[in-house]
Amino acid sequence: MTLTKHRIVVLGAGYAGAFTAGNLARRLSPADTEITVVNAAPDFVERMRLHQVAAGQDIARRKLADVFAGTEVRLRLARVTGLEPERRTVAVTGEDGPGELSYDTLLYALGSSAAHHGVPGVAEYAFDVTGLGSALRLRERLDGLGEGGSVLVVGEGLTGIETATELAESRPGLSVALAARGELGSWLSPKARRHLRRAFDRLGVTVHERTAVAAVDPNRAITADGAALPADVTVWSAGFAVHPIAAAAGLEVADTGQIVVDRSMRSVSHPDVYAAGDCAYAIGDNGRPLPMSCASAGYTNMQATGAIIARLTGDEVPATGLKYFGNHISLGRRDAIFQMVDGNVRSKSWYLGGRTAARLKAGILKGSDWGIAHPTFGIPKRRRRLAPAADRPGVRVAA
Repeated sequence: MTLTKHRIVVLGAGYAGAFTAGNLARRLSPADTEITVVNAAPDFVERMRLHQVAAGQDIARRKLADVFAGTEVRLRLARVTGLEPERRTVAVTGEDGPGELSYDTLLYALGSSAAHHGVPGVAEYAFDVTGLGSALRLRERLDGLGEGGSVLVVGEGLTGIETATELAESRPGLSVALAARGELGSWLSPKARRHLRRAFDRLGVTVHERTAVAAVDPNRAITADGAALPADVTVWSAGFAVHPIAAAAGLEVADTGQIVVDRSMRSVSHPDVYAAGDCAYAIGDNGRPLPMSCASAGYTNMQATGAIIARLTGDEVPATGLKYFGNHISLGRRDAIFQMVDGNVRSKSWYLGGRTAARLKAGILKGSDWGIAHPTFGIPKRRRRLAPAADRPGVRVAA
């Protein structure tokens, strides 16, 4: 009897996928595990910096081939087109045409894109900053605007706020506005909300509060009450949506299309599949679904990594905390807000703002980038071997 290597396939190399692949490679022995990462693009994308890219700033790109060099992780540059969990296969297509990958354990981390919510004209005319390609297209369009060109950012969440302030600071010749369905910064503490409004005033960003956008045209947005908001460029940041691949494959998903997982990030319908990042419908320690965010990517990838390793090596599955401590909001390069929250994600009275908060946010981004770039840091001299095949459900044993 010859034991074949346990095949771990990671779909997506964003924050969740790249961290998980690196940690698995660092802690599991390559003698009996084989790790493959599938990603459509050759570069690691710092999604938290894409509003900077759109604003015209040059952000260094890191090749995934360099990231995983020396880790024995296999990188497959291809787009995922389908999933057959009953056969444990993934359909992909790349430069060499269509293909298929087989797995014993799958980590699904394909992330999210902009949610159009069925609003007419968004797909045809609006821009977004949810991917490198879309951020670069927005950047090119903004480069073509003359002095006085108008930009409307739709959405008052973190992405909308950061995008509006970044564009206003980096491109002062443009007229920047933000359309908010409710009150700007309504979830912040009163002091942090005042700080946010002062930043918008300082940067000259016009705010249209309690304004729902019902349609997007080439040079304007139409509100629910029929008013027109002039916009040479509309930037859509009104939420995120996941790809329908998981739902089409028959995995149990929530109304959002996210994969429903248990506390260990394991699919409740297919035990060979784990999910991390935006595509995981995970319940936090407060009993509420984790929001789609970089923080959630961190929590869920750590939990998925620990669970995969524990189950393959016969250990007890550890529990990673799924609790939010606060929100970091960039307001350009020299200002930011760090808002602490309680266990129910309600803002505490205390917040940190200004340059100190901006430096804190920059440090977090640098730390994330460093972690991605050094997947073998702290690699143990003896990595974990897998438990006997009988104790590892799903491992194929060849005669």
